[in-house]
Amino acid sequence: MNGLDDPQWRQLQARLQAARAALLSQLADDLDRSTDLRQPLPHVAEASPADNASQRTLHTAVHEAAAHTARQLDIVRHALAKFDDQRYGLCESCGGAIGYSRLDARPEARFCINCQTRLEQRRR
Repeated sequence: MNGLDDPQWRQLQARLQAARAALLSQLADDLDRSTDLRQPLPHVAEASPADNASQRTLHTAVHEAAAHTARQLDIVRHALAKFDDQRYGLCESCGGAIGYSRLDARPEARFCINCQTRLEQRRR
């Protein structure tokens, strides 16, 4: 069992659903901005090299923001999918309960604090 009571379970699920909705909205905005940047300005016959470089930089930044938003959305969707089969709140490494305080801080957490710490130490 994941150690969560029903109110905690529902509250965390609601937070993740709200995060998913916000990320979907943000991703739509990012994609709209990306599309807008591809359209040439009607009043500019030919842009200077500096303007072109600025446009490329802005386009790259918007693309990177959209990619980051999409990655965050995947993480939230993964967490929400675990509610369906009662795996939410269980560590994906050791299978133990993650703990409410950690889930309250990071509802999308995949690992208990011990497994997360070991993972981060291995990455160093």
